[in-house]
Amino acid sequence: MNRREALARVPLGTLAAFTAAATLRAGPAAAQQLSHLQEDDPTAVEIHYKRDASKVDRAKVPKYVPGQTCANCSLYAGAPGDTDGGCGLFIDKDVAAAGWCDAWDKKAG
Repeated sequence: MNRREALARVPLGTLAAFTAAATLRAGPAAAQQLSHLQEDDPTAVEIHYKRDASKVDRAKVPKYVPGQTCANCSLYAGAPGDTDGGCGLFIDKDVAAAGWCDAWDKKAG
């Protein structure tokens, strides 16, 4: 699944909230600590999110390629070296830099 497909699965109200929150997170509020996305969160389950990418079941999720993590995904908003950071799919929760989900999209550069 690419980023467009992942975003198509997110309820429309959530996308509107994300746009507003993304604007707020870009400023000083970006430094605030968010709660961590839990693997049993319904949306996390749907997109096969794991806090540790090495625990992705490749039999269930053949798209996963070792070496892919949230930290090298275009949706990840954490700074290099952070253990957790924001994600374009989850406006109110941080994801693990070492994590992975179906929406993984290679970060440019």
